[in-house]
Amino acid sequence: MTAMAKIEEVRDSKWFSNLTTIIIIGYACILGFKTLDEVETNYSLFLKFADYFVTIYFVFELAIKMVAEKNIKNFFKSGWNIFDFVIVVITLLPLESSSFAAIARLMRVFRILRLFTSRPELKAIIDMLIKAIPSIIDIVILMFIIFYIYAIIGSFFFVDLPSGLWKDFLISMLTLFRVLTFEDWTDVMYEAMEVYPWAWVYFVSFVIIAAFVFFNLFIAVIIGEMQKLQEAEMKEEIHEDSLKLDTLLEEIKLLREEVKELKSKDK
Repeated sequence: MTAMAKIEEVRDSKWFSNLTTIIIIGYACILGFKTLDEVETNYSLFLKFADYFVTIYFVFELAIKMVAEKNIKNFFKSGWNIFDFVIVVITLLPLESSSFAAIARLMRVFRILRLFTSRPELKAIIDMLIKAIPSIIDIVILMFIIFYIYAIIGSFFFVDLPSGLWKDFLISMLTLFRVLTFEDWTDVMYEAMEVYPWAWVYFVSFVIIAAFVFFNLFIAVIIGEMQKLQEAEMKEEIHEDSLKLDTLLEEIKLLREEVKELKSKDK
């Protein structure tokens, strides 16, 4: 096995992916501990060593991925590879002793996002969510229209309520968002019902349309994209099995021809 083949094997191996995942999770825990004053004071040397170790490992991992590509341009054809490259390069910039030290410390938090690229399963989920964005945008637009209509109606009827939750269009939108999150929404409804007994129709209809219907629409879109992803993976597996079967049949055909040639020579 050549050196290039070994590097490709390491890049594609499960243990390498799992090692990167463990290191990222460990580093995330360290970043959390660094927010504690006692830990920062007593274990400053260990925290600094851990930071250097993670930096070196990320550079090493990135180098493995880049070297494994036969052409370096192929590495930058993947959006995930560009994402990795940008995060690693930014954290390597010497900003600690400059006026951008706070930004440099903040950038270290983004190393945790590399967990997406270290786990193929997480990458698949993110890709699925990205593909669902057009459908989600359509649902959000439709939801905004519903919010807009209900906010206008609410500010028209409930503008004089003492709580001031409906005094203008923007405040009405925020109030409706509160109702959508079910944060004491019954208090808002009962206040309106003291003046307008029919107000429960307004609130209940909004909850049914905005909370239940649209929430289920979001779930339906995500489940639909997950099914598409599973179908694509299944088709790819079937295609690979078909190629293996074709190769096997071709080998059997060649063996039969060789057997026939051997029999003809014996005769």
